[in-house]
Amino acid sequence: MWVELLTSLPFALLASLMTALLLYWYGGRISARGAQIPGKLSQYACGEELPAEKLQVNVERFFVYAVYFLVFDILAFMLATSLGNLGLIPVLYAVITLLAVILLLPMLEIRMS
Repeated sequence: MWVELLTSLPFALLASLMTALLLYWYGGRISARGAQIPGKLSQYACGEELPAEKLQVNVERFFVYAVYFLVFDILAFMLATSLGNLGLIPVLYAVITLLAVILLLPMLEIRMS
């Protein structure tokens, strides 16, 4: 009975989690504390004091390219898995993908401007 309990998956996960938490807690208790000086908290710029600039990332353009990548990735997978089928199926997959890209083109033009 005890052997089955000690070798069960939930017990092993719980024991490893408890061991990790105990080691993390113990390491935090015995570690050396560093001094909080302003130089350590500032960004490095060759010793010069510069104002912090916020980087503006255009996430919408990234998502548009991610959607295009997803569409063409799915097309490649569908064509690779349908090459055994002769006839209309691979052509139909390519036409559906072409229609999806045509529908997405106005979204790309709106996001670029």
